[in-house]
Amino acid sequence: MNLAAIVLLLLLAFCGFCIAYWQLLLCRREARILNSHRVSAHSAIQKSRMDLLEVRNRARLLEDSVSGGASAVEKLHKAISNTTFGLIDLFSKDEEFRQTARKARATHDQKSQQIYKTVRTTNKALHILADTLIIGKAERRLASRKSGKAQGSDDGQ
Repeated sequence: MNLAAIVLLLLLAFCGFCIAYWQLLLCRREARILNSHRVSAHSAIQKSRMDLLEVRNRARLLEDSVSGGASAVEKLHKAISNTTFGLIDLFSKDEEFRQTARKARATHDQKSQQIYKTVRTTNKALHILADTLIIGKAERRLASRKSGKAQGSDDGQ
């Protein structure tokens, strides 16, 4: 009877050990699944951040391109007008015509300078508007996701 009780107790201990080992394997499997979901969620957040950064950089590039393009066109325009008005001034024999051309040149230079300044100001305003409407909205969406997940993890503890 002692031997049978010992064998029975050893068998029960072995079964308990097997059940504990089985539970350990299940817990490890669940931990790996949970970790893969965490990594996946983190990757999605990182992708959102990178997408937002790309949109922001493209907006800056567009703003700089328009501004640089306006400056290049302005310089070319100024070179053409300087050449034209300079030739009129150089080859005109009528002094009254020269004075009229000089007044026209001053008006032309002033108006063209205002136009290019307006182009740059409008470009800057459009960039700020796009930043506020598009990029700001995306940032708020990303921030709300982060704060929602943080609150969800706090509630679970």
